[in-house]
Amino acid sequence: MKITERRSGDVTILDVEGKILLGEGDVQLKRKVDELVERNETKLVLNLEQVPYMDSGGLGEIVRSYTTVKRTGGTLKLLNATKRINDLLTITKLINVFELFDDEAAVVASFN
Repeated sequence: MKITERRSGDVTILDVEGKILLGEGDVQLKRKVDELVERNETKLVLNLEQVPYMDSGGLGEIVRSYTTVKRTGGTLKLLNATKRINDLLTITKLINVFELFDDEAAVVASFN
């Protein structure tokens, strides 16, 4: 799994590429989110367009990241979740927790 960090104004966008699995990817995501929170960057977007699959470990890490960011007064939103990830969020009822967007400009604008 690969995570590319970029900025749009004061919003940090993490482009995630590859599977987010327990023991593979979840640790990388945790490190990256913790690093951003330490730098006080708490307007975060996870772009999941290039994530073909996520298991329960990956989902757990996204929930943990959301909680970590929220505790610091920030917000984590999801962008371009695939149908499979959308279905996973629906089944687990987490669809009601996360703000999901299909358009990058809209998600960036939603922070203002």
